[in-house]
Amino acid sequence: MIGLGTYAFFWQHSDRVDLPLTLTDAFEATRDLGVDLFQICDYAPLDTMGDKEIRDAAHAARDLGLSIELGTRGLEPERLQRFLRLAEAFDARLVRTMVPGPGSAPTPGLRPALTDYETAGVTLALETYEQVATADLITLVERVASPSLGICLDPANTVARLEQPRATVEATAPHVKNVHAKDFAFTREPGWVGFRYSGARMGEGLHDYRHLLDTVRPRERGINEIVEHWLPWQGDPATTVRTERDWTRATIEHLRSTT
Repeated sequence: MIGLGTYAFFWQHSDRVDLPLTLTDAFEATRDLGVDLFQICDYAPLDTMGDKEIRDAAHAARDLGLSIELGTRGLEPERLQRFLRLAEAFDARLVRTMVPGPGSAPTPGLRPALTDYETAGVTLALETYEQVATADLITLVERVASPSLGICLDPANTVARLEQPRATVEATAPHVKNVHAKDFAFTREPGWVGFRYSGARMGEGLHDYRHLLDTVRPRERGINEIVEHWLPWQGDPATTVRTERDWTRATIEHLRSTT
């Protein structure tokens, strides 16, 4: 299933715009685009929302017919348990998280937490990113060997480790439980001194998404594809928001056009 994530609304949630979207606003915008899935990922207010606010947000999602996934960072037992409780509140079946950083070992609480995730039918997906070698992430998943542990594939992130996106896709394919779908590209800095690595409108960058589809086969395996962006600030709020919305529509259309 195609879904939108919080990063597709990064600037629209930001206090740099006049009327930042609430979480419910983002739910409604998602539904207006004909999308039935939303991933609340790295959304800071989620950490401080009270029980009533959580219930109200979950109720809003259900009223709109949206399925919800969640996203956080870290492997601390308390955090994993909190997000399992949030998953229950939102009827979420997946929580994305990130291993804290290089050289960090799984906390002793990971295996007990995964037992609880297995019982609840919730998957914990560890995202590929530049702080942890993809090979180490795969080793962790294989060593723990839980049916509720897998990988959230974002090949854009690993370029900062000088890992090739295609190689990341191929190495992680058997373990992928979730996909972050965005395009990316290098552009020359002014004066031709160095490069900028940033987001691109889907289909106009370097991401070979056809290769990801053929290798991971997310649609055959029931793996959700979550739309995200790395959109730089466009100089003013109106242009930035307009561009963000355009990129979202373009990504949805691109994903729907690829079979």
